[in-house]
Amino acid sequence: MTQPPLARPLHSSQYRALVLGLLLLAYIFNFIDRTILSILGPAIRVELGLTSTQIGMLGGLYFALLYTLLGIPIARLAERHSRVNILTVSLVVWSAFTALCGMAGSFLTLALCRFGVGVGEAGCSPPAHSLISDYFPPHRRASALAIYGLGVPLGMMFGAAAGGWLAQTLGWRWAFVVVGLPGILLAVAFKLLVREPPRGHADQEMALAAGLPVEAPVPPAPWSIGHEAREIGSVVRALFGKWPVLHMALGITLVSFGLYGSGQFAPQYFVAAFGLDLTTVGLIIGLIGGVGASIGTLAGGFLADRLARRNAAWYALTPAIGLALCTPLYILAYTQANWQVAAALLLLPGLFQYTYLGPTFGVVQNSVDVRRRATATAVLFLFLNLIALGGGPPFTGWVIDQLAGVRFSHADLGGVWSLIGGWLGGRVSDAAGFATACPGGVAPEGSDVGLVTACRTALTDGTRGGLIVTFLFYAWASVHYFLAAIGMARHLASRT
Repeated sequence: MTQPPLARPLHSSQYRALVLGLLLLAYIFNFIDRTILSILGPAIRVELGLTSTQIGMLGGLYFALLYTLLGIPIARLAERHSRVNILTVSLVVWSAFTALCGMAGSFLTLALCRFGVGVGEAGCSPPAHSLISDYFPPHRRASALAIYGLGVPLGMMFGAAAGGWLAQTLGWRWAFVVVGLPGILLAVAFKLLVREPPRGHADQEMALAAGLPVEAPVPPAPWSIGHEAREIGSVVRALFGKWPVLHMALGITLVSFGLYGSGQFAPQYFVAAFGLDLTTVGLIIGLIGGVGASIGTLAGGFLADRLARRNAAWYALTPAIGLALCTPLYILAYTQANWQVAAALLLLPGLFQYTYLGPTFGVVQNSVDVRRRATATAVLFLFLNLIALGGGPPFTGWVIDQLAGVRFSHADLGGVWSLIGGWLGGRVSDAAGFATACPGGVAPEGSDVGLVTACRTALTDGTRGGLIVTFLFYAWASVHYFLAAIGMARHLASRT
């Protein structure tokens, strides 16, 4: 069944830009609230006496569990009901729980608040990706989703810079409150300004412009468990049953594993290695690293859309090349003896690493039908975040604890590469002894100079080594993106 051509687009380019800008703001708050724990981690660790593994659990698994498990049911609601309403409610929930993190008095209560943040944030990206796909046509989706994806580096940048300053000025508890509450005001603005678009509107608009017949939107089928299972199964087959999309999914999962793991403990490294205050660390991690990452995110989406006009394989090759280049640059930055040199070098790797965001999400959205787009994002995020967000920070924290334990008990080992080699070669790690002697990673007040030095050296070398091990996941991800280029053009051609 066809429908008559539209006299003009339902939405002006200015209005689309407004909607995309508001979605970007929501995603920025999403990542500020998700990642601020990393910059506040050193202060929380000392006050509550936590280990790196516990900090990793708070920043990873405890957030990821409900975030990922609730993503699919919320996405299925978004296929049938107002995506604007779902996003509005979600924004209120995660912002409120972020503020409540400031009230936590123990590891348990902080963990419960992180569960709450995860519940709210589960309703962000699946409906947002679906909305963007109804506002922007297929050949512009990687670019539009790259702009939305700017929420990742910008959220990390503002979270680190503002969080460091707030923690230094007001303390880590008030930092949670100050960054959490503005999200509730954004939710009100989003509800008032954003209209729910017709399903598949951008695809219809493009078809009409090309003089092609347009299929009328298909209403949602009556709800049933069987129908929902079939829809989810269809999305799973689309993402993991096609070679190019499968390797894009594996690639983004491995990138995210490295990103979440290293991002959680990069502030700890600069505090331990150079004795910097949290304001300075926030500027290094947020402002300097965020500038390169933001440029790379935009460049990845727009460059991939442009190059894909010649060959769609560039949707995979763009991130593949970027990740191959960023890996040695990160390792170089985190093996410097001078923090100013390390900070300057951090401008470079983000330019290449973050090229994966727009192309990956664009390919995923272009690989499924109109009423499966929110579900596709949720299924991808379930797979991605259970492994990457749930596993990345705890993995890096565990490696740091193990390497710190090796350094604490084997001071004869040389630099960080010898430390990693010694650990892999079977040197016994006294991680428990390090945690007991150095609670929170520092020597107890009044300890002798020898113990103070031993604790600081163990935490510094352990953190550096854990970060280097984690950066290697970027190189692994690059391999999968190169593999995704095989058959990409044929796959996307079959979807038009």
